[in-house]
Amino acid sequence: MSSTSADNRVYSVPPPDAAAAGWQALPPEYAIPGHAPGLQEAQQYCGRLARSHYENFSVVTWFLPKQLRQHFYNVYAYCRISDDLGDEVGNPQQALALLDAWEAELNGTYLSLVEPAPRDIRQNVDQLQPEFRPPNPVSPRHPVFVALRETIRQFDIPREPFANLLTAFRQDQTVTRYPTFEDLLGYCRNSANPVGHLVLYVCGYRDAERQLLSDYTCTALQLANFWQDVAVDYGKGRIYLPLDSLARFGVSEIDIAGRRATPQFREMMRFEVARAREWFHRGLPLAGEVDGHLAIDISMFSRGGLEILNAIERQGYDVLTHRPVIPKPRKLWLLVQAVAGKIL
Repeated sequence: MSSTSADNRVYSVPPPDAAAAGWQALPPEYAIPGHAPGLQEAQQYCGRLARSHYENFSVVTWFLPKQLRQHFYNVYAYCRISDDLGDEVGNPQQALALLDAWEAELNGTYLSLVEPAPRDIRQNVDQLQPEFRPPNPVSPRHPVFVALRETIRQFDIPREPFANLLTAFRQDQTVTRYPTFEDLLGYCRNSANPVGHLVLYVCGYRDAERQLLSDYTCTALQLANFWQDVAVDYGKGRIYLPLDSLARFGVSEIDIAGRRATPQFREMMRFEVARAREWFHRGLPLAGEVDGHLAIDISMFSRGGLEILNAIERQGYDVLTHRPVIPKPRKLWLLVQAVAGKIL
């Protein structure tokens, strides 16, 4: 059996019990309920999820206009659960089954907003095997989608960035190595860049110029996280360092597996850190192209990502024996700098 995703790729469809087993591996509140909650209950659900899962989220929302906070909670809740469906189950078949069920809810959300239904969304629902279709494809039941529907409607957000994230999380189930840096950038276009587009939509920006600057920043943040978590990702069976970089610098997977930060490995990381810094610098002008509230957030994330790269440099580019982190006092100083940069 197979199903077709939003990007027209055909994936092997897991057996029906794979989804049920997958939900068991996740927090109970993640599961799709039998009946949709009311809007207020759904919004409260998204707010709780955002505040409990991301330690910096409540700090970031200090600088957002109050009327946008709930919408950011809704978008964050979607991103958080989508990521966990792909990364926290530990079984590719089950993860794919959950992502199919989650995309069915996404499709139902858009079907409930647009009449007549767009052909590509209707086809995506129809091509799912019966066990993965929602009982009523125009009636999402999960609280995230009940809340998110209002955000999508108010800001006229297209389906593509939401669906692209699911493409990336599906890719994580089948692709564990990236031959070139260009291949890795292709992954970032689905795994990181859509988040920036969603933020811009909610803040009222739809132009291609700002989206491009956002892509530079989001890709840079993704690269910084990859370089920070080389050992963590290898423990999950994944290497995001481009294989041609390993070959160029004489680094083997055995070095990574054994957590041997050889001189060759450190030199490779120096090169990759420099590449990530370049992408951050390409995106820095974005902070000057948006209003003060969003500019502070963008500055915070950019400074934080650059500080991760600085932390890697400070420990001699050894990310295998010790994961680089930013101490909390340093995080507060980055916040002060971001705020001061918009005031002075």
